[in-house]
Amino acid sequence: MRTALVAGNWKMNGDSAFINELMSSLTTAAGSSNIDVLVCPPAVYLSQVKEFTQSCSIALGAQNVSEHPNGAFTGEISLAMLNDLGCEYVILGHSERRSLYGETDTVVADKFIAAVDAGLKPILCVGETLEERESGATIDIVSRQLKAVIDSAGIDKFSDAVVAYEPVWAIGTGKTATAEQAQEVHAAIRAILAESDSVIAAKIRILYGGSVNAANAAELFANEDVDGGLVGGASLKANDFIAICHAAGA
Repeated sequence: MRTALVAGNWKMNGDSAFINELMSSLTTAAGSSNIDVLVCPPAVYLSQVKEFTQSCSIALGAQNVSEHPNGAFTGEISLAMLNDLGCEYVILGHSERRSLYGETDTVVADKFIAAVDAGLKPILCVGETLEERESGATIDIVSRQLKAVIDSAGIDKFSDAVVAYEPVWAIGTGKTATAEQAQEVHAAIRAILAESDSVIAAKIRILYGGSVNAANAAELFANEDVDGGLVGGASLKANDFIAICHAAGA
């Protein structure tokens, strides 16, 4: 039985006062359910959020990391730094990192390997654009992105990993994949993983990430292969995020 995971990706949002207010609300409610809850704040606020997560069951994660252990990489953050700050998870290969910052499948695979080797749990994001979906290439795109990591890292490194399906056309647009569309892709992801290891495929958590909100969460999470959500905008609203967490635990 897979324990649901709801992860909040705050992206480049928030300030100290906002975070204190949000985390005060979340630590009272979101962390008390029968699911795993994770927040991924901007890197500069990881220490501030850690002060809250230390006293509750909410986990701490980062939105990105360098594949390099250290060195002359101005502006980058290493895995050792994330470990030092108490991070448990790190989001990798988010569509915004791929499209805006040119991260290739190879770079994502390198980061995945480095994260696992450093003891962090990667949340590997895969997903297609609207043009790719309309051309019927969804499964091909997701398969390519996923297999690039499997082929490079090996299936064993997926033992403690998470996969997030995020249809690019549904991120920040208000559009959401239907429950049927989400289940179809999640089942395909599990089947691709099962080609290498059926045990890992059965236990790995696959999150849906594309405009998850309080209104659609229950229907999405009711699917057999949807094990929670990678939540963007709604994770910045305490009541909405708590409602999503409750839907995952129902």
